[in-house]
Amino acid sequence: MLNLGYPDTPAADPHAQVVLAGPDMMLSAAAAAADTASEGRLKLALSTARFEGDAGAVVEIIGAAGIAATRLLVIGMGPGEKADAAVFEKIGGAIAARLLTSGETRVSIDLSGITAALPLANAAAHLGHGAMLRSYRFDKYRTTMKAKAKPTLDQLDILGVSGAQVAQAELTAIAAGVERTRNLVSEPANIIYPESFVESARDLADLGIELTVLGEPEMQALGMGALLGVSQGSRRAPRLMAMRWNGTGSPDARPVVLVGKGVTFDTGGISIKPAAGMEDMKWDMGGAGAVTGAMHALAARKSKSHVIGVVGLVENMPDGNAQRPGDVVTSMNGQTIEVINTDAEGRLVLCDAIWWAQEQYDPEVVVDLATLTGAIIVSLGHEYGGLFCNDDGLAMQLQKAGETSGEKLWRMPLGDAFDSLIDSPIADMKNVGPRNGGSITAAQFIKRFVKPGVKWAHLDIAGMVWADKAGTLFDKGATGYGVRLLDRFIAENHEA
Repeated sequence: MLNLGYPDTPAADPHAQVVLAGPDMMLSAAAAAADTASEGRLKLALSTARFEGDAGAVVEIIGAAGIAATRLLVIGMGPGEKADAAVFEKIGGAIAARLLTSGETRVSIDLSGITAALPLANAAAHLGHGAMLRSYRFDKYRTTMKAKAKPTLDQLDILGVSGAQVAQAELTAIAAGVERTRNLVSEPANIIYPESFVESARDLADLGIELTVLGEPEMQALGMGALLGVSQGSRRAPRLMAMRWNGTGSPDARPVVLVGKGVTFDTGGISIKPAAGMEDMKWDMGGAGAVTGAMHALAARKSKSHVIGVVGLVENMPDGNAQRPGDVVTSMNGQTIEVINTDAEGRLVLCDAIWWAQEQYDPEVVVDLATLTGAIIVSLGHEYGGLFCNDDGLAMQLQKAGETSGEKLWRMPLGDAFDSLIDSPIADMKNVGPRNGGSITAAQFIKRFVKPGVKWAHLDIAGMVWADKAGTLFDKGATGYGVRLLDRFIAENHEA
């Protein structure tokens, strides 16, 4: 993770420097000083590059006379009065993206005199946060990388600001949660499987999180036939893990429960997926990864909340003992399910995990996250997670948290007409409906396992946990989607 500093003066050694500029050649104090020192070469470079000051736009100047920096980046910040937290995160992301493998080891940015839509200390913290998030790489298994491909940038110094350290510490805790999620989602399925996922979470106890782990015998005793049916074709034993953080100081505080789908690899089972692209199914545990990362973030920043993260961990494989299409299983709450398609397995895992969490913790609010359906990608692409909710107030809270965090949600419908599509002729329900409205009928399935009076939201994040191209705050690969969203939702609605 990129190191951040707030020194009073820039480092003496030659290093890269960043200055900011807005529309109409509105230069920051540091940019104006650099333009004067270079006898107008900075403005000339901006004009030549047709720079318009858009947030995150970059012009790079190397070797300009009068400028001591090894290289100078001019980055757009848009209109100062509109430069909010998201803009400064974008600026930080632009710095990291441009310099991460540039050969530079240090970069400084001077924010003296900047006009922003939030206090300058908070602006600086969010700039650092954006740089930390965008600098993440998963190079663990790359042994033959050329030197030019390796990250070199190690230090970001933010000058001209005081009092940013408190806000930065909180954002650094959140970034650590995002990093945990990205690592989990990036690991191959021979490294992260139900048992090893649990082992990877053991260090959460050091942050004050209480762990509860159920193995196969305990789940059999509880009657979790839906979850266990998914795992029966795998040699990897299933696990159910609960992570409890209570920062309220009251043991009686009613918790919020977050539930994550943790299919550590999904072949589709007997309803096997096509071979092309199946390697991507290592990230079918993205919901469990997001919940685990969010619990890390909440505990690391000492959130004054009571939150329990529950993850159902299985591997969906097609061996001779695998669940068959047409099988009927009995869930923990006694409802029977006709399994029409073994590739619609996530909802089978979630229904038992959600019911167990309600029985165990009596929550008022349950939010589940799952890479559940390809249908949600058809509907929303890779721009929004799908939001299904039985309570308008909860839906508004989650959408607001999505806007604030930049991890956006779009509300989708629920209704009796969709619910009837999953009625089974031989059991209480079937695990899939028709092709049309597939993400909606999946949500309707989960809704049947939500107790009366419980506020519930289902987030279908199939299009959000992995990216085939780099974004503002992530490189290609695992995005860590869900951690910042859940952290913001808790911070805005469930902290004392």
